[in-house]
Amino acid sequence: MEKLTTKILFISLALTITGCSSSGNSEAEINKVPDKSAQSLFADARTSLDNGLYQKAIQILSAIDSRFPFGPISHQVQLDLIYAYYKVGDSAQGIALADRFLRLNPENPNSDYVYYMRALINLSTEENLFQDMAGIDRSDRDPTAAHDAFNDFKRILTQYPNSKYAADSRKRMIEIKSRLAKYELAVAKFYLEREAYASAANRGRYIIEYFTPSPEIEPALEIMIECYSKLGLDDLKKNALQVLAANYPTNPLVN
Repeated sequence: MEKLTTKILFISLALTITGCSSSGNSEAEINKVPDKSAQSLFADARTSLDNGLYQKAIQILSAIDSRFPFGPISHQVQLDLIYAYYKVGDSAQGIALADRFLRLNPENPNSDYVYYMRALINLSTEENLFQDMAGIDRSDRDPTAAHDAFNDFKRILTQYPNSKYAADSRKRMIEIKSRLAKYELAVAKFYLEREAYASAANRGRYIIEYFTPSPEIEPALEIMIECYSKLGLDDLKKNALQVLAANYPTNPLVN
């Protein structure tokens, strides 16, 4: 009980801190930025980024973006803004700016970086710090953001295979695949507990088709076997048992 209470108190404190530091770039905030040249302001913004002062960097970069929207450094300003939004955890602003950049600059040589950052921002919404701290299983959460991140990483590998972000994108795709497989398994178990056997079996089959190999394959087969048995689908049950026996010969259902 004491450990759980400590976690809750820590989470409450963290939420308070996050709320105080949430980014806001109103016109009033932008007007606080000194009236200097774009290059001078950009140097200030870079210094803030280098020192980890991301909120200050956002304020300065937003001012540059507002005052000099078509300047020679406008693209780099937007790229740095996307990064700063990612660092402060402002996923909505980061994704919106990435979407705008890609829409207006489809041929920009830094497009691979924008796809990569958009993927990281989507992943950050999946990595719920406070639920992790509380030890909550998140496998049954909506995986939309994970799917979006996966698609952006895949785009980098297919459209920009020589990108310096390609290797990390491939690694992260493997991790996301595991996350999605866990989600599908959680949904299959949900249906099974509610005796929705056809839906549970279909989810199990989906795992077999799209997430092989993964640790979720064996429990997916077990769910399929149980569901087919409940539904009286003996041929499908037999096929699933054969697959289970071939891949997991020590599984109790095999003997």
